[in-house]
Amino acid sequence: MITTDQHDQIRGWFAGRLPDDLFESLVEVAVDREEITVIGRIPEPRLDASASDAEREGAVQGRIQEFRERTRDARVAIAREAERTYDKKVSWGVECGATRALFTHVAAPVMTRLRQPERAVLDTLIAGGVARSRSEALAWCVRLVEQHAGEWLTDLADSLEHVQRVRAEGPDRG
Repeated sequence: MITTDQHDQIRGWFAGRLPDDLFESLVEVAVDREEITVIGRIPEPRLDASASDAEREGAVQGRIQEFRERTRDARVAIAREAERTYDKKVSWGVECGATRALFTHVAAPVMTRLRQPERAVLDTLIAGGVARSRSEALAWCVRLVEQHAGEWLTDLADSLEHVQRVRAEGPDRG
């Protein structure tokens, strides 16, 4: 688990390293053991007030694609530098209007051992067409927990951070 200070240091590094004209604003820097995900806001396309929802959606998708292609070299250079500094892969994403798009990002494998009743849950999701494999079913379950237990998970992460701080200040610190 990464501490708040480590996260803030990494966010600060990106805030200082990103060119001022790359994003309108830096929306989020998410960090875990394997990956740093950097998400910035880009300007929405200017459209006539009479534009349909489909036209607006197409314009936003086009803007996101244009940004991705135009900034690729700069983002790759920054990512390589960050990967050397933090020993984590860097992924990118943008927000344009109400749309969030993630570019290539890490899908880290996770090994787990499940008992028969737990495997039965995954197999039911497969049989019901929700997932094609146990791996996909497990990922679906994790996303569902994330959606419905967000505040609880945030509280838990805050508590873990407090425990890490107390340990670091303990009598055995080096």
